[in-house]
Amino acid sequence: MTNLISIVTCPACRHQSVETMPTDACLHLYECKSCGMLLKPKEGDCCVFCSYGSQPCPPIQEARARR
Repeated sequence: MTNLISIVTCPACRHQSVETMPTDACLHLYECKSCGMLLKPKEGDCCVFCSYGSQPCPPIQEARARR
C-alpha cells in the first residue's frame, strides 16, 4: 500500500513539515516553510520527496513494492 504522507526535512535549517504527496505529479520545487530555501531534487532523484522526504514519492514506492 502506498503511503501518501511524507515528512520533508530542509537541509539548510532542518525544519520538518508533514506533507501529503500528490499521486498524479512529481514535485520538483518545494519552499521550506521556515527559512524559505527552495528545494530541488538531488541528482538522480525524481522529486523533492525522494530527496528530502521520509517516504519516497508514490511511483517509487509502487515500483519497489513490485520487486
